[in-house]
Amino acid sequence: MAVHVGANADWKTGGFVQQALVIGRVSDVASGGAVVRLDAAVLERLRSDTDSALALAGAVGGQVKIRSGATWLLGTIQATRSDAGGEVLAEIDLIGESKAAADGTLVDFRRGITGYPRSGDAVWAVGHDDLAALFGASNQPHIDVGTVYPTPDIRATLLIDQMLGKHFAVVGSTGSGKSTATALILHRIIEMAPHGHILVLDPHGEYASAFASNGSNFSVDNLDLPYWLMNFEEHCEVFITSDGVERELDKAILARSLIEARAKSMIADRFPSMTVDSPVPYMLGDLLGALIGHMGKLEHGSEVARYVRLKNRIEEILRDSRYSFMFKRELSSDSMKGFLGRILRMPGDGKPISVVDLSGVPTDIVAVVVALLSRIVADYAMWARSERQRPILLVCEEAHRYLPSERVATGSAVRKVLERIAKEGRKYGVSLALITQRPSDLAEGALSQCGTIIAMRLNNERDQSCVRNAMPEGGRGFLDSIPALRRGECLICGEGVTVPMRVLIDAPEAHKRPHSGDPSFAALWSQAGGEDAMLDRVIYRWRTQSERPQENVVVVAPETFSRLLLRPVASGED
Repeated sequence: MAVHVGANADWKTGGFVQQALVIGRVSDVASGGAVVRLDAAVLERLRSDTDSALALAGAVGGQVKIRSGATWLLGTIQATRSDAGGEVLAEIDLIGESKAAADGTLVDFRRGITGYPRSGDAVWAVGHDDLAALFGASNQPHIDVGTVYPTPDIRATLLIDQMLGKHFAVVGSTGSGKSTATALILHRIIEMAPHGHILVLDPHGEYASAFASNGSNFSVDNLDLPYWLMNFEEHCEVFITSDGVERELDKAILARSLIEARAKSMIADRFPSMTVDSPVPYMLGDLLGALIGHMGKLEHGSEVARYVRLKNRIEEILRDSRYSFMFKRELSSDSMKGFLGRILRMPGDGKPISVVDLSGVPTDIVAVVVALLSRIVADYAMWARSERQRPILLVCEEAHRYLPSERVATGSAVRKVLERIAKEGRKYGVSLALITQRPSDLAEGALSQCGTIIAMRLNNERDQSCVRNAMPEGGRGFLDSIPALRRGECLICGEGVTVPMRVLIDAPEAHKRPHSGDPSFAALWSQAGGEDAMLDRVIYRWRTQSERPQENVVVVAPETFSRLLLRPVASGED
């Protein structure tokens, strides 16, 4: 059945093509694919071929080509089974077509097909040169991220404009390597485009070490996020603790007091149409003053209680040093231009990426901080439409926490702004990257807004089903191999690649990796020493709620501390 072809032949004269190999025939054809009969004996002989692509001919996930007129039709094998006659029946998805070079290899591949094969058409094995043409990016802007399965050297490329222009997602179970893959992709992007604008929202403090040299890292120690940049909904999530009818009444009180506080700003006269959402600076003292002023005019105790509740909450936040990265007197000035420049890297000064470490943010307001930073990106892009466009990439780690399904949470400010970016961001030049280990917990339709999906190993069936439903038609057959992927291996499909592919992601250099690796218990538990000084440092950071180094701290021994507590206080001593 198989025919090993000769050299220097021409299709038009009926000869064979150099190095091509017929491995089967088309049996059945449908609108999206075909069933082909492969010769098992030929496949067995090819297993020893020096061409790694030919050696894996007929394997699930591999490619075949079928001649159709002047073009090659390309298909991906999704499933195989044997029949009674010793032949292998393979189901293939037709993924695109290509012109044929003089030697029969692929040229100018494009997705989609304009014609279908016929029953009985020959099925040809795909060799190394074919795969290089298939997975290559030709002259389009692209980055290399790894090697294509099953080859040891064919590079997997991501098309930058297509991937960023229509959002992308990286999904995978904990330990599958998704943080490392994300860091590698970001490094390759800024190596290719060094004047980009990337903002990474990092809930666990993993990425600061990966971008120490070419990124600007922010945490609660240096973020200095002005509280007055919050819109009214975000103010409500921070300051209002009541529910139901009481919450609506508290919101009305806060809205009136907030607009009065903003109106006292030194720049308020320049904005006659100012609203409660306008990012105009105000002093928290003016907000408290407005609440106290209205409270003094009330007669009923139940109404006074609402004002007292708001006032106490604001004062509580001001007293708590954990909130000082956002709520402190020094942040009441008009620092909006400087803050936008720092966070959005305008100018970038050789560091086009901002990493915001959210691990030190109090849990009760971390969602508001993510909402505020995300909305700043979206609002900037919208109001900068008349300027020279500067696209921004917003990377959201642990995306399921901030863009949750309705069965998990509803109505939060952060969910609303991320949904808005997912649906409308690309119109204004905002690209969204969703990184998650629980895609099934994402808001309905969030993954479907991502034009490119990078799927690493997923163990949960519900997560696999969610990703399968979001994948483009040509990539769904790959999903069956997701549980079997190795660490650092992934499936990539969608707008950012020429065809769906299985890829082993490159391992980045040690200094470009996120701090997300698992500890080696065997190695670390074989070492000892330095525990006393380490505990002092940890306790200092714990108590100060800061990563700043310990300075001029005197460690008092427990027995000395006890004597100080028990000794009598001298007259006149404070």
